[in-house]
Order: sequence, then C-alpha cells, then structure tokens
Amino acid sequence: MFTRVPLTVALAVMAGLPALAVSATFLNFTPLTSSAGPLPIGGPEEETPITLASASWSQRMIADRQTQNALVPNSNTGNWDMITANETGRRAGRYLFMPFETGLAGVQRVDLKDPNYNTRTVTIVEPGTDGFVSGDASRWAPWGGYLTGEESWGAGSTKGRLFEVTNPVSAGPNGGTFVRRNIIPRVSHEGLAFDRTRNLYFVDELNGGSIYKYVSAKPSATTGDEYFAAGQTFALKVGAGGQFEGNNGPAITGAATWVAITTPTGGPIAGISVVLPDLTIDGRASADDNDVLATGYNRPEDLEVQRLGRGTELLYFATTDSDINNNGNDGTSRVYTLNLATTDVQLFASPQTTDLATGLPVGVGLRNADNIAIDGDGNIYIVEDRNGGVDDDIWFANDRNMDGDLLDTGEGLARWVSNGTQGSEFTGLYFEKNDESDREGDDREREGRRRRAFVNVQHPTSGVDRLLEISFGRTSDDRDE
Repeated sequence: MFTRVPLTVALAVMAGLPALAVSATFLNFTPLTSSAGPLPIGGPEEETPITLASASWSQRMIADRQTQNALVPNSNTGNWDMITANETGRRAGRYLFMPFETGLAGVQRVDLKDPNYNTRTVTIVEPGTDGFVSGDASRWAPWGGYLTGEESWGAGSTKGRLFEVTNPVSAGPNGGTFVRRNIIPRVSHEGLAFDRTRNLYFVDELNGGSIYKYVSAKPSATTGDEYFAAGQTFALKVGAGGQFEGNNGPAITGAATWVAITTPTGGPIAGISVVLPDLTIDGRASADDNDVLATGYNRPEDLEVQRLGRGTELLYFATTDSDINNNGNDGTSRVYTLNLATTDVQLFASPQTTDLATGLPVGVGLRNADNIAIDGDGNIYIVEDRNGGVDDDIWFANDRNMDGDLLDTGEGLARWVSNGTQGSEFTGLYFEKNDESDREGDDREREGRRRRAFVNVQHPTSGVDRLLEISFGRTSDDRDE
C-alpha cells in the first residue's frame, strides 16, 4: 500500500505542530504496474473506462458529448479540454467549466448539484464565437471570471488570444459574455495560473516556447476589465538566455530573471515588442528578441502554482517533447519548478525519475507530459497525452519533503490511474477544492470536502467525449442530494 502524508500534515510536522490524523484519501493506493488495456470502441465500458489504483475509489460519468448534441444539435463540438470550477464567491465549487479544443471552439458549464443528467450540462459560449479555435486553457480568475485561450497560432499570427467569460455562472445557453483580453501578448495558450499576489502566468505551447508573467497595474481588481486595463508582461530568461531545450539536450535549470516585453501599461517597447497588424503584441517574436533572449522550452504546456509555508510558492510547468537523446522509446518530457521568490528553476520529474512500483527509472512509462494538477493538499499529478487503451496514464508525484524535486529516498512517480478508452487522452484533471453552499449571500471560500476529482476523456475513436468523476468516501447518491 502506497501512503502519502498530505501537505497540510507535512507542514505541521516541519513546524513542530501536532499532526492531524490522516483519513482515507486519494493518496492511499498501490501504484499501478502497467497501463490499462483497450476497451471495446463505443461500448458501455467507455462510461467507466478508468483503471483505478485503489479498490476504495469509484468512478462515474458526469456528462458526454453524444447526449449534449442529441439534446441541442450542433451545440457541442467535442475535444473537451482543461477543467476548472467556480472557486470563489457564492456557490463556490458547484460548477465545472471547460472549452472545446476544435476548429469551432466553445465553452460548456456543468452543474454538479443538478441530479438530472440531461440538464446539468450547457454550452455557454457557442462554438465559433469571435472565431474562437482550439480552446485549451481553463482557469477561474480571482474576481470571478472564467479565462480560456487558444492553443493555436494561426496563419499570420491571427490566433493565440486570451478570452474571459465575464458571466460564467449566470450565463444561459450561448449566453456567455466572451471578451478578448488583448493586453496579453499573443501566444499558443495552454496553462494559466495565478500566484498569491494575482500575477498571471502563461506559456507559449511551441517547440522553443517561453514562460510568461503578466503583472496587472491593479492586482486587487474586482473585474476583468480593471485587471486587464493596464499591466506589464515579462518572459522568463534562465541564465544567459536564448537556450532551446530541444529533443536532445539537458534540462535547463538555474537562476532566472523576468525580462519585460511590454511597457508597464501593456504597450510596446521600442526595439523589443513585435506589434501585429491588429495592434496586439506577438509574445513569441518579442520573447526571441536579442535584447530579451527568453529561454525556449520544448512545448511547455500546463502550469500550476503550489503554495507552501512561509509564503513560498513554486510554479510547476511541463515540457512535453523534451528529451536527452532524441529517442522517445526510453521516455520524453520534463516537469520543472520555478521558485517565485528566488526565480530559481530546477528539474522536478523526467523519465529518469524513479517509478515507485518498480524502483527503476520510469523511462518510457513517462511520455508526453501534458497537464499538471494539484490536489487540496498541494500534491502534484502529471497527466499524459498518449494513446487511451495503450499507455495513457496519470502519475502521482511523491515529493515527501515538498522541496520541488523527486531526488530524496522514497520519492518518485506512481501510476495513479490509467485510461482504457481507445483513441483518446486524459485532459484537465481537476481536484475538488470547495464545499459548495447554496446559502444566499455566502461569499466565503470554504474548506473543501476534497473527495472528488474530475477528468475528461478527449477525442476517443467513438467520438463521444466524456467527463468523469473519481471519488472516495461517499456514494454518488450522497453527492446528488
């Protein structure tokens, strides 16, 4: 049995405080030794396609694309991607949001308190609104908006835009107010993350893409209009800068700096910022300017911020195609941490990291690290973009001392769940953070039940995307009360 002490307990021990008793959690499991086998295409097995690492966990289907299009034809283009919830405000935690990663992208909302399968899911941004394509990013904003972006560059750099749905909870069908946030330079968006001072981090999902930070002139803003009215964007430069991680290079680590690519109000810097015809800024070309020399990682994708004791925060980011020998047969991908206080970058996980099921390097078991998730206790999970029914897994990172690497005794990666749906991939793993309350006027963020995780199964051969719940401790009927 694999048992991991939650971060809250670990911090208490480090601080000399009494540790709380650890109840059954997602962390009590025996690591899977192999990936799930393929399930029949289009069969009922696709409704519960996940191989779980603990018999005390359960799974159920929350939504599926086929039902959505049967109820409202052409409302759902599929390729369900990153997931977030309404993490603040009244009824925090009640709704899930996710975009469609298609040529006609949209956004849907799922009401977790609606027991009626046919009414709980609704498209709030109609596919193709404002030319929206390849919806990928998904993040709840501190002021109560929903952010998403295009994982697409487009001919002539016409895409790569960040959007906000300003009425995500109240919007009716196709009723989301969908606003471009043009102050954010154009990049191929995937990960979005806020730190405790409300700086916004994002990536350019490219072979040679950079890591970025937007610092609002009004971080305490109560609306997106205020937050994005003025602010400065920076690109991350490790050491002398200008490196490219590539398919045959070492990890890029060490002391880093943030180099400005816009002015403090979001305008262009002469000689650095590359301005596009629509007067927005090309974040990709600006980061490559000789006066910037931002570090190029190999397809950086998702981001997550881990908050530790005494104000320490680590930004995690995954690089999908990075390798040391241009040979994917022995594994690819890296996950890095950036200490937001010291701006020091270090390697967190790679194919050379120990597989806790075998004691050997994980090797080809880790490829195409795509999403990063964090549970309610601050533990990190790595979600692969691979072949469902063959080798598409989610890995739990056992960082026992929470120092941002997996090098200490007993640390490493453990295969947590595996996907049996053919032709698909896991996307958007999201752990419940809030205890939803229907009480009128309750605007408090609440201590979470943290008994549920949610994940999408995207673009299966059957064509039926699904949103799945993984849970422990209570039955589905209890949750639908």
